[in-house]
Amino acid sequence: MTIQEAQDTVDQWIKTTGVRYFSELTNTAILMEEVGEVARIMARKYGEQSYKESDKQVDLADEMADVLWVLLCLANQTGVNLTDALAKNLDKKAKRDATRHLNNDKLK
Repeated sequence: MTIQEAQDTVDQWIKTTGVRYFSELTNTAILMEEVGEVARIMARKYGEQSYKESDKQVDLADEMADVLWVLLCLANQTGVNLTDALAKNLDKKAKRDATRHLNNDKLK
């Protein structure tokens, strides 16, 4: 699935099953909540924090997909074409960081 297909799929689902989009502000809050859920898993799986019993059944891939879902919603709501935005962002990084990371002693 392309990014545009994902945006279109989410938009179709929202308009048929989801009734309507939540407000942009509500979706921003939901995005922060979903990112927090990913952070919780990362802290327990890859960091030093121990698992709670309720954390043992969580699915990192599913939580990341929740983040992507809400980001796609926000892009649709605000008229952002994420395919174009990602291409521009990659171009910016390629120019700005062409040698930055190669010259970073912390990465060697």
